[in-house]
Amino acid sequence: QVQLVETGGGQVREGESLRLSCRYAGRTFSYAVMAWFRQAPGKEREFVAAITWSSTRAAYSDSVKGRFTISRDDANNKMFLQMNSLTPEDTGIYFCAADYRGGEVRSVPGTREANYNYWGQGTQVTVSS
Repeated sequence: QVQLVETGGGQVREGESLRLSCRYAGRTFSYAVMAWFRQAPGKEREFVAAITWSSTRAAYSDSVKGRFTISRDDANNKMFLQMNSLTPEDTGIYFCAADYRGGEVRSVPGTREANYNYWGQGTQVTVSS
């Protein structure tokens, strides 16, 4: 059974940092693009960041560029999102996602939900002012 499990969420104050982790179990996502999305209360889920296999390419939404850093450790089946200078607008449920197509090399860090076929359950991040 394939699972993506997010951890590291919590409640912080504006300006503080959090580091989210995503552990993938049940398979190794070789050649997959891994990504983070988030969903704020009452809003659609939105793209945050994505990273290709071997970390060759990364993409960020404009709202987090310069503050968030995505990384992955495929030897240990993990992905991370370092979030700095958090603001209340970063509040939401953060989801880990994978674009995995049976070992096919995925070389483009997609920014749409439809690009991804595996999803975690999410972890809550709350930033207070």
